[in-house]
Amino acid sequence: MTKIVLLDGYTCNPGDLSWDPISALGDFKVYDRTAENLIYQRGKAAEVVIVNKLKLDAYYISRLRKLKCICLIATGYNNVDVWAANERGIVVCNAVGYGTSSVAQHVFALLLELSNRVGIHHESVQAGEWASSADWSYWKHPMMELSGKTMGIYGLGKIGQKVADIALAFGMKVIAHHKHPQRDSREGVEFVSLKRLFVESDVLSLHAPLTNSNLHLINHKTLALMKASAYLINTGRGGLVNEQDLKEGLMAGEIAGAGLDVLSQEPPPIDHPLMGVPNCLITPHHAWACTASRQRLIQIVADNIKAYQAGTPQNLVTPSLG
Repeated sequence: MTKIVLLDGYTCNPGDLSWDPISALGDFKVYDRTAENLIYQRGKAAEVVIVNKLKLDAYYISRLRKLKCICLIATGYNNVDVWAANERGIVVCNAVGYGTSSVAQHVFALLLELSNRVGIHHESVQAGEWASSADWSYWKHPMMELSGKTMGIYGLGKIGQKVADIALAFGMKVIAHHKHPQRDSREGVEFVSLKRLFVESDVLSLHAPLTNSNLHLINHKTLALMKASAYLINTGRGGLVNEQDLKEGLMAGEIAGAGLDVLSQEPPPIDHPLMGVPNCLITPHHAWACTASRQRLIQIVADNIKAYQAGTPQNLVTPSLG
C-alpha cells in the first residue's frame, strides 16, 4: 500500500471538505502544518509527499530515501527543488486549473467594491444615515459604471481569459499584453504593447507568473503612465508590485484605487506599507479558496497520485520549467 503524507493541508482543507479521494489511494496521513525540523520525521516513510507552500529543498529531498513522488496541492512549485528531485528520479506534479473561475470571480469582487463601494454604503445605512436622510437616495463616493470602460489584462492564460469573458459580459473593452498572443488569441480581445496597456486601461488586472523580468512591474514609472481614474487589481503574485511605490502612487492620486489578494510577503508584517491606505483593498490570498475550487484541487491531487501509481504520471513539473 502506498504511503502518502500531506505535510501542510490546513489551508486547503481546514475541516469542511473530505480527504477521501486521496485517502482511498493508500496509507494516508495529513498534518495541518509542519515545522521545518519535523519534515524528515513525518516524511521519512512516505513514497508520496504532498505539500502546499512548505519548502522541500535539496537537503530534505536527499534525506527522504523512500520518496518517489512529490505532489503539490497548488499550482506554484517554487517551494520544491525540482532539479534535486529530478536527479533522484522523483517525479513532481502540480495542480493546474482548479481555481480559474474562483480567482476570476474574486477579481470582480474587488473591482465591484472599488467601483460601487457597497461596503461603505451598507455601513452608512446601518449607522442610520439613510433613515435620517432628507432624500430617498444618496451616495458617499462616486461610482464607476464598468460598461464602456477598458479592462487591461496582463497575462492572458486561463484565468486571464476567464476575466476577459466576464469583462466582455459587463460591456467592457478588453485589451491584453501576453507572451503568446497568436496562440491565445480570442474574439473581443486586442493585444497591445505594455505601454498601451498602462496608458489605456481603466482597470488593470495582473495574471502572469512572477519572473525576473516582471518583478516590480508596477512601479513609479508604470503608475505614472496610468489614468488617475484607473484601478489596479492583483490576484497574481505579490512581487509584480513594488508596494512602496504603489502606496505613494495611491496617496498622490496617480491611480484611483487598488484591490490586492496577494502581497510580496505572506502573511504580511503588521506595518506593511499598504496597511491603512484608504483606497487600497487587501484580502488574505483567498481568491482561489471557494469551496468548489478547493474540492477540485483535492481531486486533481488524487488524480495525479493515481496516474503516478499507474506508471503514467501527469501534470509533471520538469527542471526545464522549474
